[in-house]
Amino acid sequence: MELRHLRYFLAVAEERHFTRAAERVGIQQPPLSLQIKQLEEELGTPLFLRQSRGVDLTEAGAAFVEEARAILARVDQAKTHIQRLSRGEAGRIRIGFAGATYFEPAVPALIRDYRSRYPDVQLQPEQSNTAELVQRLIDGEIDAAFVHTPIGADPTLACLPLVDEAMLLALPASHPLSGEPAVPLAALADDTFILLPRAISPGLYDRLIAAFQQAGFTPRLGLEAPQIVSIVPMVAAGFGVSLVPRAVSQIDTPGVRYLPIAGIAPRAPIGLAYRLDGGSAALRGFVAMAGLVDEPQN
Repeated sequence: MELRHLRYFLAVAEERHFTRAAERVGIQQPPLSLQIKQLEEELGTPLFLRQSRGVDLTEAGAAFVEEARAILARVDQAKTHIQRLSRGEAGRIRIGFAGATYFEPAVPALIRDYRSRYPDVQLQPEQSNTAELVQRLIDGEIDAAFVHTPIGADPTLACLPLVDEAMLLALPASHPLSGEPAVPLAALADDTFILLPRAISPGLYDRLIAAFQQAGFTPRLGLEAPQIVSIVPMVAAGFGVSLVPRAVSQIDTPGVRYLPIAGIAPRAPIGLAYRLDGGSAALRGFVAMAGLVDEPQN
């Protein structure tokens, strides 16, 4: 049994006439009659009562009408679904968010715009740190991730730069310099710094250490924060001072002051890392939209 048998059968069932049905499906009447006969032989029962002025459905034929319609509808649905998948209009993207990347306005704006344009693509968010998300990308467990760059070289991955975010100082409100309009890094040479472990975000960690060295000192490191957002309450509790991406200043915590860095300040660039091989059309569409993001000035 082939799909054409079902379409020919429904044409005859709805027209109740072989000649009209043949005109409807675009073939001659004798081949149509042959196709229906083959279908009846395969099913082992007549589907039509042949009469001089047309045909009527047998009991089996009437029952088969609903089955045939359901099968063809399911085939059409499958065809539509596959076509939408191929165009990136359906599917799933597993997206990771490192640290506080979701605080950067460009990131939720991109997600919002993509969901508005492709509402039938399921976005599956996962939160972790840069190092773990990069490994999960390599292992094929996620499709893309917003990470702090650089992420190192891997032939299976690409990374699209999105935002080169400035960093701010996070000081306890009781710090002697917390009321200043801006503070140079060198003024904090004697303070204890709260940083992320290098293993979590190697690129960002190395940028900070390089900035301290450029300012003329090696930082005194205190407790390590398990993630960027954890730095803020640790600063509020008086464990030390830190540097955070500008977007983290949206966390308005009593006891913490965010200040610009006077002079050359380190940056916290964010990129969209994604797999190069085996990417879905939906992922390619997401990456394409990310490439159109205008970087905010900060």
